Amino acid sequence: MHIFFSVGEPSGDHHAAHLIDELTRRRPRLRISGFGGSAMEEAGCHILFPLTSMAVMGVLAVLPLIWKFYKLVKQAERYFKLHKPDVVVLVDFPGFNWWIARKAKAAGIPVIYYMPPQLWAWGSWRIRRVRKNVDLVLSGLTFETDWYAERGIPVMYVGHPFFDEVADHRLDNAFCREWASDETRTVAILPGSRRQEVLRCWPLLLNIVQRLNSRFPNVNFIVANYKESQRQFCVREYEKLQQTLPLSFFVGKTSEIIEISDCSVMVSGSVSLEMLARRTPFIALYRSSWMTYFMGKMVIVCKYFSLPNLIAGRKIMPEYFSVGNPEPVVEQIVTDMSQWLGNPESLALATAELDELRDRIQITGATRRTADVILGWLEKPEQSTRIAA
Repeated sequence: MHIFFSVGEPSGDHHAAHLIDELTRRRPRLRISGFGGSAMEEAGCHILFPLTSMAVMGVLAVLPLIWKFYKLVKQAERYFKLHKPDVVVLVDFPGFNWWIARKAKAAGIPVIYYMPPQLWAWGSWRIRRVRKNVDLVLSGLTFETDWYAERGIPVMYVGHPFFDEVADHRLDNAFCREWASDETRTVAILPGSRRQEVLRCWPLLLNIVQRLNSRFPNVNFIVANYKESQRQFCVREYEKLQQTLPLSFFVGKTSEIIEISDCSVMVSGSVSLEMLARRTPFIALYRSSWMTYFMGKMVIVCKYFSLPNLIAGRKIMPEYFSVGNPEPVVEQIVTDMSQWLGNPESLALATAELDELRDRIQITGATRRTADVILGWLEKPEQSTRIAA
């Protein structure tokens, strides 16, 4: 049996890697290939191209890569004809993965979308692409499952893998002991996992740290970088200030930093679910160019953009969208964070909001259930379709 994965986001790389581990544990002779990242490769996937290195957001960022994306689609088309995988599994990254789904269906290969695109939040008209080119959607969110089902899409709720990964992740206890403090507050700063996110958001985050430090000089700030190159960029920009701040930078310690922090300022992304799982109140920031903003206004239909707020259906954590002059958003984030840092009761109320939502939605076993469905599909695809429907 042969499964082809197409994964373009850093978070999706980790979700897919855990799934590949589970699949190959059960079926050691299973062949896994596709587009993805280093975590998938370590799990045993034959990576045809490191697609996660091209994770970008916004029209201006995508345009220079159009030709490369086109060549990758053609590469997948040739691969499907030559090797004919038994199933293609897509993980998020819809702009590119729509084309992979289309080529797979043209080659007669069934398509499963794991962690599907958030069409309920933007571009719901794209549902016709799912209907035409996807055989089964595996959803991590209950309301998302209902949304797809109401539109006649074969869908199954499997739970979100973030909860599995939090439960299974063995924290670096030595790091936690060294950097946790009962005497001072600790604030986690998460600049994002994509290069464009870091470039756009880090100057704002650094400004926020400066202002908070002037109000709360005893608070420690710990930056969780996704890549070493991003850490180096953040450090260089910090050094340009020629100002000493209680600011530390780490790569590969995101879970530990979230765990030991009292609260966080983060670039919006799926890591907000880990904030939820670890009960760490956060303020979400999203910054966009004007072109992306105006194009987004034509398709965005949801009121919120951070996942906990979307799941709750109300703003339980502050979130801010920045375009153009960042000053109003920076000042509002500083005001909100000052309320948490200066008022323990306010921070406790924010934590209680996360507790209530977590207790309501947290469910582990997503990776195991997803493996059940995929292996069932490989062995009895007609039965799997009936179950999904």
